[in-house]
Amino acid sequence: MSLSVPRLRIGSAEIIALADAEGPFFSPRTEAFPEATPAQWAEADRYDPGSVDTEGRWRLQFRAFAIRGDQGLTVVDAGIGPADSPASSWAPVPGALPASLAAAGIDPADVDTVVLTHLHTDHVGWAVVTEASVPWAGGTQNDSPSADSRRPYFPNAEYLLQRAEFDAIDALNPQLRESLTGPLAAAGRLRLLDGDTPLRTGRVVATPGHTPGHQSVLVDAGRERALITGDLLVHALQLLHPELAYAHETDPDVARLSRQRMLSHETGAELHLATPHLTEPFVST
Repeated sequence: MSLSVPRLRIGSAEIIALADAEGPFFSPRTEAFPEATPAQWAEADRYDPGSVDTEGRWRLQFRAFAIRGDQGLTVVDAGIGPADSPASSWAPVPGALPASLAAAGIDPADVDTVVLTHLHTDHVGWAVVTEASVPWAGGTQNDSPSADSRRPYFPNAEYLLQRAEFDAIDALNPQLRESLTGPLAAAGRLRLLDGDTPLRTGRVVATPGHTPGHQSVLVDAGRERALITGDLLVHALQLLHPELAYAHETDPDVARLSRQRMLSHETGAELHLATPHLTEPFVST
């Protein structure tokens, strides 16, 4: 896969796309979007032809994003992770996020904030790692009490998660208590949010529905804005037809309202979308 680092400038901020992996979805795309019509599929395939492979399977990109601003460096989401990550049961691990960070000139130790949009395993894979899975990039291995201890991959960052998402962890994936939120809390790096919250650059926006505490990140520069969507939308179908439900949404009605609210914008304003799963990392509406 390519380790190019596409960039988008919004005002004084730079948004950087960080590739982690690509591969087919684990079930037919018609099952993921059972209400989509043949005409809607044809429209989506014209808009994003790279999302379907030669065998007709839905082909996903897996990526994170960085926001570099005057006041700090934020990473949004953490990809599928190394070979032993929670996503290994279905996603094409190991991911290449560490190499993408290096290609973008980003040292994990320099990241001050990590926004986890939600707790699905393809968005948290590199958040916490073991010494065995990846070389420690923010300290020395000698300061680790054991070879398999779990450490935040971004050692100096505050990890932001909606409280509603944390409270739903047992329904979403109870194993993440041990592999993710527990180590982050033990390291004093987990911060729970209650709704919209300002960042050093941009702000977190609560966009529930895909999961109970799903959140996105908005960078606003007047008439030009960029939305790092997370799984607010996962396929071009939902960009072209925001009303379409996705089978893996916790609450499709709430997800639809979140999508419609965030995709609407004033006439003459420009909205850029930074998406983890569409073929192109940046699309404009």
